[in-house]
Amino acid sequence: MGAVKTIFRREFSSYFASPVAYVFLVIFLIMQGLFTFYLGSFYTREQADLVSFFTYQPWLYLFLMPSIAMRLWSEDRRSGTFELLLTLPIPTRAIVIGKYLAALAFAALALALTFPIWITVNWLGAPDNGVIVTGYLGSLLMAAAYLAIGAAMSAITKNQVVAFILAVTVCFLFLVAGLPMVLDTVGAWAPETLVLAVANLSFLSHFESLQKGVVTLGDIVYFAAVITFWLWVNRIVIESKREAG
Repeated sequence: MGAVKTIFRREFSSYFASPVAYVFLVIFLIMQGLFTFYLGSFYTREQADLVSFFTYQPWLYLFLMPSIAMRLWSEDRRSGTFELLLTLPIPTRAIVIGKYLAALAFAALALALTFPIWITVNWLGAPDNGVIVTGYLGSLLMAAAYLAIGAAMSAITKNQVVAFILAVTVCFLFLVAGLPMVLDTVGAWAPETLVLAVANLSFLSHFESLQKGVVTLGDIVYFAAVITFWLWVNRIVIESKREAG
């Protein structure tokens, strides 16, 4: 755990070593506000809830979470500190987990800073705060899944732009897997079992349940499995480079 804490502190502090982190937070909060109160038709719906807040998050995260994760490994490889990092007497899994937790903590901070929206909704009406809490939980789990994919893509290449594009592409596939258009296309040639499997891969279907206040073990296990798998991929990629170097 000591090694994980060391890597975590190094990575988390690096986010604030330049104005980029603050610019990201401002952009994130502005976009969340625009999606919630304007594009989400918050006022015309005349309901005190955060449905419009959570509805657009999967698509907003599609670009914002990879932008957080793209530098995790690519920056070290570009700056030349990657080789130095791998020579340290620290297990690869500790480095992977430490870097990932730093990215997740930054994403959680960005999400926590949206609390004025929650306060506004409570001031305007009497929302079901239990549903909102569940929605925030689902949002954090979904962000964690995006970041795990982004971290794995960042480990593959030293180019941050390439890492970003790879992460967005893979995340997009997980996002749209459950859309009717995709399922109809798969169903045209695949058996129903495969169609169901593809549908269950979708971030949207699992996030929507949590967004509505329904917490099921299946949804929690799904996000945990996605995170674990991509962190494992991240570790395999780094260990292969460690052995090659």
